[in-house]
Order: sequence, then structure tokens, then C-alpha cells
Amino acid sequence: MTQTEKAVTVPHIHHTPQFFPIPKIINGAIAGIVGVTCVFPIDLVKTRLQNQQPMPNGELYYKSLFDCAKKTFKNERFLGMYRGSAVNLLLITPEKAIKLVVNDYLRYKFTDKKTGVLSSGGAIISGAGAGLCQIVVTTPMELLKIQQQDAGRSGAAKTERITATGTALKLFKEKGILGIYKGFRATALRDVTFSAIYFPLFAIVNEKLISDDLTGLAGGLDQPVFIYSLCAGITAGAVASLSVNPFDVVKTRLQTLKKAEGEATYSGILDCFTKVYKTEGWKAFFKGGFCRILVIAPLFGIAQGVYFLGIGEHIVGFFSKSK
Repeated sequence: MTQTEKAVTVPHIHHTPQFFPIPKIINGAIAGIVGVTCVFPIDLVKTRLQNQQPMPNGELYYKSLFDCAKKTFKNERFLGMYRGSAVNLLLITPEKAIKLVVNDYLRYKFTDKKTGVLSSGGAIISGAGAGLCQIVVTTPMELLKIQQQDAGRSGAAKTERITATGTALKLFKEKGILGIYKGFRATALRDVTFSAIYFPLFAIVNEKLISDDLTGLAGGLDQPVFIYSLCAGITAGAVASLSVNPFDVVKTRLQTLKKAEGEATYSGILDCFTKVYKTEGWKAFFKGGFCRILVIAPLFGIAQGVYFLGIGEHIVGFFSKSK
């Protein structure tokens, strides 16, 4: 729900039928940058936990989230915790802008202009549509990010310098534009499902917090409040991220180009699901699950809160007045 929307009531979500794209794009870009900067080290740990496979003797190099973080920091220091962050910060601006703005736009289009009501089905389709559109940017962004994040675990960083530019140029030279879209289907499976769950749930929780208004911050009005948007984003992000964690594990493994010695390779989504289940069991699909919650919940909480601060509206308004 945005500053141009009214409160959400189950099973319908109410909107004021207005849509102003430029300030929303600015809000989405700022929200993405702030959110990623805050949670990137946890995302790196998540990637390494999801990628690691049992060694021949059955042992795991990383025993837990904290063990992975400790070993990564010890071996690669502070900057190592932000390995791959440059490409993420560069592309998170269009990625988050697309995701948040497309969701808002589709909710606006599906809203009944006479009643101002958006049905639950319309909310789910809007979220799924946002997830589908964002993968144009998300797929190459995560493919390049994962190679850098996982280099320390696989040992690739010891033999060569892994960079986003070098990886992108190599893939483009060998396989053309499709090279940087490796894992496109798995990314779509994860992100469309995630967004279809996240956005409707966020709207419902946010409306509930505003309608109850236990803090009195909303002043009895149907208006977004930063703390409510933050809490709703964290709640919806936690539920949605855990729900799609199996898809994220498969996507991460398919997009990892350099495997450690003895690790399995996969030909596609079904092959990856099958091999992981046979060799590691169903629990493997929830590897990094807690870590992913620690990444996605605050990431979307911060992003959603910043998005609804209305910074973009203030910027556009300032320049409009100065003309």
C-alpha cells in the first residue's frame, strides 16, 4: 500500500485510483540501495551455505550460519563480506524500482475505479506480475553476484580474480546474451512465487497495523506509517522467503558456474531437484533458510519503509516548485 492508496481490508484491498510513476521509481531505487547495503553480508553467507555440498567423508566446511560468517571474515576480512556487492548495488536500483513500481501499477490497473476496491485475486496477480518483470534484471544480477560471493568457498578466488565484468564478458563471448541469463527459469520460479505471496500479505499486515494503530502514529487515518510499513515488510518477507527457499537453493546451484572439487553439476531445474533430494535429502532444500529470512525480511522491511517515506514525491515536488 502506498501514499496514494487507502487501507486494505480482507478479502479486498482498497486503493485511491492514482498512479504517479516518477516518484515511485525514485523511491524504489533508494529503497533498494539502502536495503542491500544493510543486509549484504548475510546474503553472502546464505549463498555459501546453499552451495556447499558434503565432502567425501560427509563433513561440511561450514557448520552453521555463524560458523560461515566467522570463517569468511577470518579468511577474507571485512571487504570479503561485501564480495559481489558492487554489481548488486549497481543493478538493485532498476531491480527494486521495477518490482515495487510494477506491483503498484498493476494494483492500480486492477482496481475498480468506481469502488476503489482491489480483489484478492487482483493483488496476487499484481505481485506475480511484478516478480515476472523484475527477472529481466534479477537473473544477470544474481548470476554475477553469486560467482563472486561463492569464490571464497569454492577456492576459485585463490587461482584467479573473479570480477563481475570479467564473468559477464566471458559468458557473453562464449554463449551470447543468453549466457548471462543462465538460471532464468529457476529465477522466475522463485521470484514470481515470492512476489505473489509477499505483496498481498504485506498489504494485509500493513492495513491491520494501521487500522489497529496501537501507537497512535497514523492518527486514526488511512495513511502509511514508516514503522508499520517496516514491520509489515519484515513479516511478509519472512513468510514469503521461507516459502520459496527450495526454489532459491535450486536457482543458486544452477547459477554457480565454478564448482568445488567433487561437487555435482546439474542440467536443469528438475535434474537439480532430483539430485539434491537423492544425495542430501529434503532438508537440503531449506539450507540457508534462516539466513535467507535474515536477508529478505529486513531487506524488504527497510525497502518498503523507505519506499513509503515519500522521498521521491518530495524530490519531484521540490523541482516542480523551483521551475
